[in-house]
Amino acid sequence: MNLSARFRAGLRRTAEHLVGRVDEVSARGGPPTDRGAVDPTLEALEEILISSDVGLTATARIVDAVSGRLGEGRLRDLVKAEILAVLTAADAAPPNGVPLRVVLVVGVNGTGKTTTVGKLAKRLKSTGGRPLICAADTFRAAAVDQLDIWASRAEVGLVKAASGADPAAIVHDAIAAARARDRGVVLVDTAGRLHTRRNLMAELEKIRRVAAKEVEGAPHEVLLVLDATVGQNGVAQAAEFVETAGVNGIVLSKLDGTAKGGVAVAVATELGLPIRYVGVGEEIDDLLPFAPGEYVDALFEEGW
Repeated sequence: MNLSARFRAGLRRTAEHLVGRVDEVSARGGPPTDRGAVDPTLEALEEILISSDVGLTATARIVDAVSGRLGEGRLRDLVKAEILAVLTAADAAPPNGVPLRVVLVVGVNGTGKTTTVGKLAKRLKSTGGRPLICAADTFRAAAVDQLDIWASRAEVGLVKAASGADPAAIVHDAIAAARARDRGVVLVDTAGRLHTRRNLMAELEKIRRVAAKEVEGAPHEVLLVLDATVGQNGVAQAAEFVETAGVNGIVLSKLDGTAKGGVAVAVATELGLPIRYVGVGEEIDDLLPFAPGEYVDALFEEGW
């Protein structure tokens, strides 16, 4: 299955929920019967977008844009164009051109953070990225064991330490190892944390300081892994990480297991951050680069 087919498959449930219902509303059509009444098409569209976890801010923007263009084309095409505009506005190229790139992967437990690190290592290696994984989650021994398995699957090196070791010291060692082994990217798997845990957020800031001291401009990326099945709740959680952890990119995991794939639009609107990757399955190759055009094409594909 090629990349486009896997992307479409991952979005199937969201597309059936969102686009299928948009087409139903469009088929019913008709202006309001009472002067001054809310257009039933727009009212129904608003409910559909919110229930797909597009979010209040993005929903308001989309409905407002569509309201002035009703009758100019199919409702699905008008909605598609506006969603693409939202996602494109937040899109940005990742930093590049540095000899050694440091990428921190952060998030709460259960989002698929550690598996994302393994999948990202495989993807980077397949495109010549020469990654090295750093196991900076020293609180859970199981996390290091899990990461060890993923590093083996990806066929990349892993730098780890004993349980309870200082995570910032491990990052320091990983950067030194990357230089010695001529690696191009250090992927740092950090401990799962809630933004309310001040000690853990302080630890993350220490990791950032150590990385910056060792490599100019580091960390070059701070990727927050969000569980797509959590939907809009994840966006609120993400806002706190953006403020305290310097997050500059999103990985949307478990996109294949939800009808709430509209959360990608909420992320772009409310956080103003690019979505770098999406997870569409459990296999090591099931992490795909996110492209706004491909997302909306898959979401609004004819035949849903």
